[in-house]
Amino acid sequence: MRLFIFQGILPMKESQVPTDIIAGITLAALAIPEVMGYTKIAGTPVITGLYTMLLPMSLFAFFGSSRHLVVGADSATAAILAGTLGGMAASGSAEWLALAEAIALLSAVFLIIARIIRLGFLADFMSRTVLVGFLTGVGVQVAAGEISGMFGLPGGGNGSVYKVINDLQQLGQTNFYALAISLTVVVLIIGSKKISEKIPGALTAVIGAIVASSVFGLEAHGVHVLGKIPGGLPKIGLPDVHWEKGLVLKLLPTAFSIFVVILAQSSATSRAYASRYNERFSEDTDLIGLSLANVGAALSGTFVVNGSPTKTQMVVSSGGRSQLAQITTSIMVLLVLLFLTGRLAYLPDAVLSAVVFLIGLELIDVQEMRKIWIQRPSEFWVALITALVVIFVGVEQGIVLAMVLSLIEHVRRSYRSKNDVVVSDKTGGWRLLPVTAPEQMRPGLLVYRFAHTMYYANAQQLSEQVVGLSNRAQPPLVWFCIEASAVADVDFTAASTLRDIHDILKSQGIRVVFCQVIDLVKAELDRYELAELFGEDAFYGTINAVVNAYDKR
Repeated sequence: MRLFIFQGILPMKESQVPTDIIAGITLAALAIPEVMGYTKIAGTPVITGLYTMLLPMSLFAFFGSSRHLVVGADSATAAILAGTLGGMAASGSAEWLALAEAIALLSAVFLIIARIIRLGFLADFMSRTVLVGFLTGVGVQVAAGEISGMFGLPGGGNGSVYKVINDLQQLGQTNFYALAISLTVVVLIIGSKKISEKIPGALTAVIGAIVASSVFGLEAHGVHVLGKIPGGLPKIGLPDVHWEKGLVLKLLPTAFSIFVVILAQSSATSRAYASRYNERFSEDTDLIGLSLANVGAALSGTFVVNGSPTKTQMVVSSGGRSQLAQITTSIMVLLVLLFLTGRLAYLPDAVLSAVVFLIGLELIDVQEMRKIWIQRPSEFWVALITALVVIFVGVEQGIVLAMVLSLIEHVRRSYRSKNDVVVSDKTGGWRLLPVTAPEQMRPGLLVYRFAHTMYYANAQQLSEQVVGLSNRAQPPLVWFCIEASAVADVDFTAASTLRDIHDILKSQGIRVVFCQVIDLVKAELDRYELAELFGEDAFYGTINAVVNAYDKR
């Protein structure tokens, strides 16, 4: 398996370099407060948020193929992580962080396995509908979890509902300094976005809060601050866990859930931006880049990373057109780690709670849910159920349900194909009629178009429609033609059904023929010995060929 590096950087246009560098600096300004906020979701030390933008981001920039995809901390994967570790260690402890690193490493293993055995298709089993529902549920859960921090409350409780109930019971303990800070941050971030997406409202809020905290001594008024944060580079090493079988089995379901989210979200984002700029990218190469990024996360003491649509849009809207922007961001984060972490000690917790609260609200896509309700009501209920499971049961269960509901919705709509009867029109071409109102191509010749792969789920439909059409035909049929241009596969059950159809129609004196059978399906019919049963002369290249043969019989 060959590794191709610098695909997201080369070829590099000299005229684009300054713009990419500016975009990278802008991303650092916008994303540093955001990734610090994600550590509150993941339950890891604040410094680990910066670590996600150092080694992991650089590794994807070097080894991925997408010129636009930004890899870093993500709210959905952070929420899945926290949902699992809640019963295994104390949030924020060294053990918790070691388990988070282990999950990042296991997620990397799933990603590299997906590359080796080509499991990238799993991303297709997360429909847009369930992704909207899933992220909406995550948004509610994330936002609900930050109310206590914004009000300066003790908080507590497991699950979104109990957290909100606890917050309501503790309202009398509100710290109005913390609440004022939170409201100021919210107004500043929302207001700056109204003016321009390029204004780093979150960064301005962080800097302003640090200055205010150090000058006015907010900690003395009961405002919790981050406290001393270790500076310098992360220590490189394997997660400090005992890799016994029991632990791995506990972590594997979470790692797999995170793997699916990474696969779906990263692939969708890469595809969207490659299409927008008419560029090529390789999902296989991106899987390698994502795997190495998560290996880098595990080795550098941080949690799982993912392709981020929001960070990608930050770079694109700033003019970035290659991974040089992400490399610039990593350099900026390196400078912060080396020289500026001391000042972060004064940052009030309420600031990060407000930032994360707004991130949660952004994930709640009411507009998209409304659009689904109007345009596809049945899929709305799928999205809503997914969201409710995430909110009331858990994120990990929600992602599994999302995949299952996607599959059920797909099978429910597709297994009964929309088949037709083909007839000639006045222009000498063909037109399609429903099987409920069949006409014959010629007296005694009916052409039936099966518009789906033939497999066990629709084999009964195939049999019922063919036999029903032959029984109702007037005048009685001589030939029954199955037009199979849409058939890409025939499984064992469908092959048995075709054998039964042959016997039933033969007993009525009707010959079954086929047209427009692709080579792959013809080879399958040969393997099932159906070509021998129907006769090699029963297969025609076109409908015209069938009609001519019927006329000359």
